[in-house]
Amino acid sequence: MSSHRKTRTTPGPLTRRAVRIGLFAAGVAGAATAVPAQAATAAPHAAVVSDHVFSHADRGHHTQIRDSFTVRQFGTVNAAGVRNQANAVSAGCSADDHCRSVALSFQIVTIAGEHTHLNAVNLSDAANKECTGCQTLAGAYQFVVSTPTALRFDRATQNKLDDIHRRLDALTRSTLPADELRTKADGLAAEVTAVLHDAVANAPKGDPAKDVTLHRHLDGWPGH
Repeated sequence: MSSHRKTRTTPGPLTRRAVRIGLFAAGVAGAATAVPAQAATAAPHAAVVSDHVFSHADRGHHTQIRDSFTVRQFGTVNAAGVRNQANAVSAGCSADDHCRSVALSFQIVTIAGEHTHLNAVNLSDAANKECTGCQTLAGAYQFVVSTPTALRFDRATQNKLDDIHRRLDALTRSTLPADELRTKADGLAAEVTAVLHDAVANAPKGDPAKDVTLHRHLDGWPGH
C-alpha cells in the first residue's frame, strides 16, 4: 500500500500595491464570480473567483484527465479573493493494470488599483491510494496581473493565450510520463508569463517585472 498527499498554499506578496487580507471565505470554494468585460472601468468593487480541477482514475476508469484554462479580468477593484486548485487521485490499480490521473489548472486573473487588498490561494494535491505503478499528477498555475489602471487584453494577446490553451489540452491528453508532463506544463506556464509581460509592457504605467506574478504548485506520483 502506498499513499501520498501534499497540499500547499502560496499566498505571497504580489506587488507593492497588493496587500494580503483574509477575505476569501471557505463558503465560496467551488463558486466563481467574474466581473463582465464592460465593468472594467466601473466604480471599484470586490471580486471573488475560484477555479478547481479534479480527476479520479480507478479500475473502472483507468484514465481520467482534466484541465482548465481560465482568464478572469476584473478591472479596478478594492479587494479580491482568488483561488486556484488541482486535485488528482489514482486508486486501486496495480503495476500490471495501472491508472493514470491528471489534473492541470491554469488561472489568469487581472486586477487594477493603487491600494487593492488581495488574498490569493493556489494549491494542488496528487494522491495514490493502493495504486502501484500509477501515474498521478496535479498542477496548479495561478497568474496574477496587478496594474495601477485597468488592463484589457487585446485580440493579439487573447489569440496567443487561446493557442496556449489548445496546447495545454493536447498535453493533458498525451501519454507522456508524469515527469515529462511536468516539464511541458512548466514550459507552457513560461509562455503565459511572457505573453502577460508583453501585455503589461504596452499598458499605461505598466511594469512587467512587478505587475505579473506566477504561483506554481505541482504534486505528482512518481515524484520529481
